[in-house]
Amino acid sequence: MSQEGRILKFEIFRYNPQKKGDEPRMVPYEVTETPGMTLFIALNEIREQQDASLQFDFVCRAGSCGSCGMVINGKPDLACRTLTSKFEDGQITLLPLPGFELIGDLSVNTGKFMQAMSERVESWIHDIGTDDMNFNKLEERMDPDIMDEVYELERCIECGCCVSACATKRMRPNFLSAVGFMRLARFYLDPRDKRTDEEFYEIIGDDDGVFGCMTLLGCEDHCPKNLPLQTQIAFLRRRMVMVK
Repeated sequence: MSQEGRILKFEIFRYNPQKKGDEPRMVPYEVTETPGMTLFIALNEIREQQDASLQFDFVCRAGSCGSCGMVINGKPDLACRTLTSKFEDGQITLLPLPGFELIGDLSVNTGKFMQAMSERVESWIHDIGTDDMNFNKLEERMDPDIMDEVYELERCIECGCCVSACATKRMRPNFLSAVGFMRLARFYLDPRDKRTDEEFYEIIGDDDGVFGCMTLLGCEDHCPKNLPLQTQIAFLRRRMVMVK
């Protein structure tokens, strides 16, 4: 429960790999809690009033961009949607998301991973070809139920929390992870994409794809958007089993 004037005690990971001689360390900070305070607000207060060198990322401040993902008291989550009032003892430990290239402190390069993932799953609608395409032709109407399924997967904000919570990813650096499966499932469900099951199999039909998932549920447990990650992974796995 939020207590106006309560002192919040932070332990924040600090390390700048670009700074010669810098060493990883945990640095303590204290912030006076205000009503409705989020970790995003607290971090900005620390940077503005105590340490301008603190690095962390943000864009939307509304849980839509995924930029502020970090490990909060041992669990991947978004700083902008985490209220400080949930921490009854006022003790908060912040670390960068594992599994991504560290930029500095709490800032990691999720964009590099997401771009590689997007290219790997060929994240665009594959039509039968462009030679005979009529670009003035209207698209066929999509079944509302399928549209709802596609929209559900489009809610993924690619924050990287599922990647950081994935034990398989720790063991297999090339494992596609739930975020990649969600992206591919979105195109698999889309009737406009003309790829065959065999073509999808070439992308995810191995141990670095859906058959490598150990179903530990870490991704689904820590998805800020509560997406049905395991349901979609199981769906893709069943479809790929039918190919071979």
